[in-house]
Amino acid sequence: MSKIQDTEVRWGILGVGNVCEVKSAPAMNLIPNSKIVAVMRRSEEKVKDYAERHGISKWYTSASDLINDPEVNAIYIATPPNAHLELAKLAAAAGKPIYVEKPMARTHAECLEMITICEKANVPLYVAYYRRELPHFRKIKELMDAGILGEIRTVHINLKQKLDATLITKVETNWRVDPELAGGGYFFDLASHQLDLMDFFFGKITHASGFASNQAKTYEAEDIVSGSFVFNSGVLGSGNWCFTTSANAEVDETIIYGSKGTIRFETFGKGEFTLNTDEKGTQDFSFELPKHIQQPLIKTIVGDLLGSETCYSTGISGARANWVMDQLVKEKV
Repeated sequence: MSKIQDTEVRWGILGVGNVCEVKSAPAMNLIPNSKIVAVMRRSEEKVKDYAERHGISKWYTSASDLINDPEVNAIYIATPPNAHLELAKLAAAAGKPIYVEKPMARTHAECLEMITICEKANVPLYVAYYRRELPHFRKIKELMDAGILGEIRTVHINLKQKLDATLITKVETNWRVDPELAGGGYFFDLASHQLDLMDFFFGKITHASGFASNQAKTYEAEDIVSGSFVFNSGVLGSGNWCFTTSANAEVDETIIYGSKGTIRFETFGKGEFTLNTDEKGTQDFSFELPKHIQQPLIKTIVGDLLGSETCYSTGISGARANWVMDQLVKEKV
């Protein structure tokens, strides 16, 4: 059944910042039965510039004005997380489906409020965890579901990044390390993708605990997190995230261990992974990623709204990543 009373999804975008330049928004005009009709940003100069460069005829500096534009029938919230809840309230009140950037909100409690609001208003809520639809991650899940690794035992996430020296003088302009705006630091920005991907692979995480610290004290948010978690499928997991290492210590590697082999991949790298099994040894897989990285997910959202397919990155699944992050940073050391 169609979730909008139209044959076309006509997007209004709130917050046309960097993510809307290549990653997401341009894809909305490439997907059949989908187009951008209006954009909004508080800066008139910046929103007008974006609209002109991307060939969009209508622009606003008021979120309410865009949401209540009768031509707009779906809302993409592309602001920092601190605005997600309030903007979702406005969009839901207008009866318009919502696609919100990740992390879904600053806290799990805010996520639950967004879900309740949308359920009461009977509007769909989707979250931009687009890795669920990327070809190499779909292939990894396909291989595991086919039993190539045997029984899945455990998974380990290892993400290390060097300290960004520019933060020392530009912390106030980087919303990603301001807990008031983002909920936490780079952990909330990046690990949210990884934890949602684990949810896609192995199911819901039912138990999680960890430790968080601010070691470098360059900004207010945590800069190192270590924790463990348990999936409802019985798989055990662990992770270590540090954003203040040296350049030569940088790493992005997730390893899935099964009874018959392993899979290794980068979450934020190319569309590649390595499969190593007892039977066939090492095999390397490589997939071309789309120019507009969110396009495969947005295609499922458009299809879901028009009744032709199903999108599996919803407010329900998106909130689960926030719950896990809340648990992992709860214990400060």
